[in-house]
Amino acid sequence: MEMNASYTSFVAVGDSFTEGMSDLLPDGSYRGWADLLAARLATREPGLRYANLAVRGKLIAQIAEEQVPLAAAMRADVVTLVGGLNDTLRPKVDMGRVRAHLEEAVGLLAPSCKQLVLMRSPGRNGPVMERFRPRMEELFTHIEELAARHGALVVDLYGTPALADPRMWDVDRLHLTAEGHRRVAEAVWQALGLPPEEDWRTELPVTAPPGWAVRRSQDLSFARQHLLPWVGRRLTGRSSGDGRPAKRPDLLPYEPLGGERLS
Repeated sequence: MEMNASYTSFVAVGDSFTEGMSDLLPDGSYRGWADLLAARLATREPGLRYANLAVRGKLIAQIAEEQVPLAAAMRADVVTLVGGLNDTLRPKVDMGRVRAHLEEAVGLLAPSCKQLVLMRSPGRNGPVMERFRPRMEELFTHIEELAARHGALVVDLYGTPALADPRMWDVDRLHLTAEGHRRVAEAVWQALGLPPEEDWRTELPVTAPPGWAVRRSQDLSFARQHLLPWVGRRLTGRSSGDGRPAKRPDLLPYEPLGGERLS
């Protein structure tokens, strides 16, 4: 991509990662990398139009059915599609169906926009990551194949040590912190051929790990507040995004929301 690339519209499609959890704003809503990217694009192209159709908890079949046709109809310059990871975290998953829905989504989005952006999503170092790694890598291999076939960009966050650092992840261990989202925005910005502002791969300074008692307390708090509710939703077939609308459903000139700042 060339450094003088110009984009006047941007649509983000996906799940909680693209919705912006856990980059919390003062009013209790979420910002996230896609909003940060839109804000930066708007500084280059005043009047940039932006929509974020992502909703937390969505599986790739739901994204393909509910969000992709809307995004394709918007005919944006840039469309980002990040999905499928929620599927890989389910106790049982049909990866063949995941691949089919991804192919459907990419096949519809790629010809509808100037540049489609896909992603190899980051993962937090830890036992959960290790358990689901084979599924995730199968998903990412398919994403790379689709990108090559349809001329899409792939932003590779998966193998970056900085984004695997547990300090980049919220207490729920599933979503990036504000700093993590900021780095993802920079990674996508650079992938689009825009002038880099920093090296988003720079690792955090080395610090002494917390002691056993602190780690134990963190593990118990995580299990009580996040893990058990997450397992409960999996067992009952519910989702955190059930009935939740997209925060930016229409392709409109970018404006900050909920106390959001441009930096």
